Amino acid sequence: MSQVTVAPAPAEAAPPARTESSLAARLGAEAFGTFGLVLAIVGVALYNRFSNGSYVFPVAIAGGLGVAALVAAVGHVSGGHFNPAVTFGLTIVGRAKWRDLVPYWLAQVVGGTAAAALLFATIPDTLVKALSEKSTRSLFSGTANGWANHSPLSGLSSGQAQFSLTAALLAEIAVTAVFVGVIIGVTDKRAKASKVAPIAIGFALFAAIIVAGPITNASVNPARSTASAIFSTGNIFTFDGVAGQLWLFWVAPLVGAGIAALFYLAFAAPRQSVDGKPVSPVTEGAEAAEEKLEEAAADLHAKADELRDRVADDEVSDLADAAEPTVDTTEAKGDAPEGTDKPQA
Repeated sequence: MSQVTVAPAPAEAAPPARTESSLAARLGAEAFGTFGLVLAIVGVALYNRFSNGSYVFPVAIAGGLGVAALVAAVGHVSGGHFNPAVTFGLTIVGRAKWRDLVPYWLAQVVGGTAAAALLFATIPDTLVKALSEKSTRSLFSGTANGWANHSPLSGLSSGQAQFSLTAALLAEIAVTAVFVGVIIGVTDKRAKASKVAPIAIGFALFAAIIVAGPITNASVNPARSTASAIFSTGNIFTFDGVAGQLWLFWVAPLVGAGIAALFYLAFAAPRQSVDGKPVSPVTEGAEAAEEKLEEAAADLHAKADELRDRVADDEVSDLADAAEPTVDTTEAKGDAPEGTDKPQA
């Protein structure tokens, strides 16, 4: 008997294992990214403000383009935070580890401070004298974040108009919440715009700087604020001068990031089903339909296998019948039928 064999279906290839960069590599990427971002923002704020036009727009362009390029360059290594507020928000929603929070912050502050130190060293003494500034620190203070008499509006209006602490606090919380919210949303695995995430993040930072620039010089980033405050007039620890206002530019961005993260967890995060599989409230109906289609496909596969087995059995039976000789079952009787002659010996 011949045997009919059915070739097994090819096994699906296993997805490639995801590798995570070492902590040292991630911290190096964060320091580099924050260095480049602060270099772009503070560098433009330092020198472009002496031009005839407003310097808020050039700073916003530098910040938006800078963060987009840096996220595209090293975002795959560290996540491309370059901002303690971003790290805080992503940690709350589970995209980063709590044990990496403080190391990330330190790397970001170190990178930003290095960029500010480099810019501070480039300021020529002749420029300080030409502008009748008291010191290089006084000149660099124009890049720092502040409110009241340290806000950009106060300088433009010769002190006649100022933003209060409350206005500065609300502005920084709002723009940081939107900025971090965009990052959390565009980097969601369900987002179709994930491939253009660096561009979206760049546009979000551009808009944040445009809005908050005239109010506080637009922080949105505690590392950027710290970098400028260290080389400005005043004292960070005694809350003196523009450097003494740094505390607000840590509190407000972190609060804004926390609001964005909690909003995401409450309304946009994937829900967990009984079996632990994430379920999105937006795509829950689609996933249910997909499950039904998978069940129907499984039934079709089972019926196809059953039909294939039947066909195989029939083929085996036909081959067996064809291999056996034909036998005449009619036996010759001893007496010939009546009316016929018996054969003669």
